[in-house]
Amino acid sequence: MWLDRLAGHTASGSPGAQNNRSYSPAAPRRTSHLAPRSSSARPGLSPRASTLSLISNTSTSSLPSAARLPNGSSLRNQVSQTAPLDVPDPIHILQGIIGVEIPKKQDPADSTWKKRKVEKPVDIVENPDFGNLSLEAFAEGAIVRQDVSKHAVHKMNAQSIAEYEKDKDKFEELHRSITACDNVLKTVEAYFTTFETDLGAVSTEIETLQAQSTALNNKLENRRLVERALGPAVEEISIAPTSVRKIAEGPVDEAWIKALNELESLARNLDKKFPGQEQVKAVEDIRSPLENLRHRAIERIRDFLVTQIKSLRTPNVNAQILQRQNFLKHKDAYKFLAQHHAQLAGEIGQAYINTMRWYYVSHFSRYQKALEKLKVHVFDKHDVLGLDEHGRRSHLGGSKAAAAPHDAFNLGRRIDLLRTTNDAAISSYLAEEDKSTHYLEVPFRNFNQALIDNASAEFLFLTEFFAPNSFHDISRKFMEIFEPTFALGQALTKQLIDTTVDCLGVLLCVRLNQKMAFKLQRRKVPTVETYINGTNMLLWPRFQIIMDMHCDSIRRIASATSRSATSALSLSAPDASKQSAAPHYLTQRFSQLLQGILALSSEAGDDEPVSSSLGRLRTEYEAFLMKISKGVTDPRKKERFLYNNYSLVLTIITDTEGKLSDEQREHFEVLKRAFSESSG
Repeated sequence: MWLDRLAGHTASGSPGAQNNRSYSPAAPRRTSHLAPRSSSARPGLSPRASTLSLISNTSTSSLPSAARLPNGSSLRNQVSQTAPLDVPDPIHILQGIIGVEIPKKQDPADSTWKKRKVEKPVDIVENPDFGNLSLEAFAEGAIVRQDVSKHAVHKMNAQSIAEYEKDKDKFEELHRSITACDNVLKTVEAYFTTFETDLGAVSTEIETLQAQSTALNNKLENRRLVERALGPAVEEISIAPTSVRKIAEGPVDEAWIKALNELESLARNLDKKFPGQEQVKAVEDIRSPLENLRHRAIERIRDFLVTQIKSLRTPNVNAQILQRQNFLKHKDAYKFLAQHHAQLAGEIGQAYINTMRWYYVSHFSRYQKALEKLKVHVFDKHDVLGLDEHGRRSHLGGSKAAAAPHDAFNLGRRIDLLRTTNDAAISSYLAEEDKSTHYLEVPFRNFNQALIDNASAEFLFLTEFFAPNSFHDISRKFMEIFEPTFALGQALTKQLIDTTVDCLGVLLCVRLNQKMAFKLQRRKVPTVETYINGTNMLLWPRFQIIMDMHCDSIRRIASATSRSATSALSLSAPDASKQSAAPHYLTQRFSQLLQGILALSSEAGDDEPVSSSLGRLRTEYEAFLMKISKGVTDPRKKERFLYNNYSLVLTIITDTEGKLSDEQREHFEVLKRAFSESSG
């Protein structure tokens, strides 16, 4: 074929051509290496890295020799990458020469190429049309046309090179920028690679965490189920760490008592639910710490109570305030001590008893001495009913005459002390500074009022603080505390009434004592009843003694036969016309004394000795009047005299109330009417 000859001619004219290049006319023409690199070429490839120079004369004499380049040659990549944009494709030129379409080499990756490479190659025209030209002329023409084409190509390449040289710096700068971008992209690529690796690790960890979370949720749910079932049981046999720390180290206050109650409640629950014969390991494990904590609580309670008891011995301290603020607020502590250490609780209770006994004895001793400084009216044997004024004056000394005046038989406003609603006792300071004179019921009332107030407060405290003890034990403690103080009160009472003949004063003390007994009953303090009864045992006998002294005095003057006594007390006169029917002065005294006794006995009972004492006194008085009236010679005046005396008695006692008063008024009304009829 002519193509073989043409190929052989080209090969002989191009000694520098490689022998391993393809001679197939279907092989695409390689683009020239002389063209500058396209702007889209890879920046890392330099046109200068090729083994062909820009002025190389390889395959410049024969065009078909360029088509013999093997498809895998490196020149193809170099030429395709450096081909200028405006240079015609040599494949098109060859197609124009030979008039046959040469198929382009397709990318193996292209799917159309994969289809076409199994097809038959394009058939070569066996009888080409040479026109009127011979083969040599046709070849020469082709060579001429090829030369012209090469000239054009060289011209275009030279122009491209000039432009390339002109834009070389720009391209180099672009090359550096692209290189920098490559470096940045490599860094970004490395970052994303690392990120992808880390993301994979994170994803793995998330999956692990999800698995662990699922497992933990399952465990949590299981624990909740167990806690729901075992929670109440655990709560019953456990105590909070804060409570343990509070009991062991915290100050003894209300929060400490609350923690102590929690400990006691826990111990009771354990003893109730798990008796000693049942061996439960959890319970046995907690019993020992609870016992240690209980011993620690007992130790702290002991120290606290001993400190508070010592504070009661502080000078001028108010025991009631300490009892309310320090003892009663911590009564549960003593209760706990009494339950778990009875011996120690008894010792502390005895220490408290000894301290309070000293406290009350010392304070009431000072108070008694202060009350003894009060000035008290003196009633002696000369202040009896049967002593006349002349005899009284003859037995009084100068100092007695200068004493404060008082009426031994008139009650007056002394009863206000019984009716007052003020329960406060006078203080020691005021008693020492008081310069006025009082009756004996004033110091008696103040001392006993202070005594029953303190006794009531102490009994109520003992009942509340020593609640675990029985009433008998509390009463015994109370009597141990107040026995010396009660002795002081009875000694003061005896001192006040021992020598006096103030009948109204003693009876006032009796009524004050009864009023205090009623107060103690309302306060529900029965332990002071012994003292009240003891005081009554001192007052009633003295009242009867004084009443007997009045009776004796009337009896003595009534039975006197001497002329001096008769002249002083009788109404007799030498001249009957001069005898007076006016009431005797003794009637005035008797009426005032009777009125006072009745006023103080408005609520008296039948079992009191007042009625019998008044009966004896009234009998002696009536006997005295009858004996005195015998000295009146005129019967009418005698009757008038008796009527006037009984009428005076009725007038004075008319405002009194009570059963005893009604009896006395009725009796004197009968006597008055009797002598009224006879005198009229």
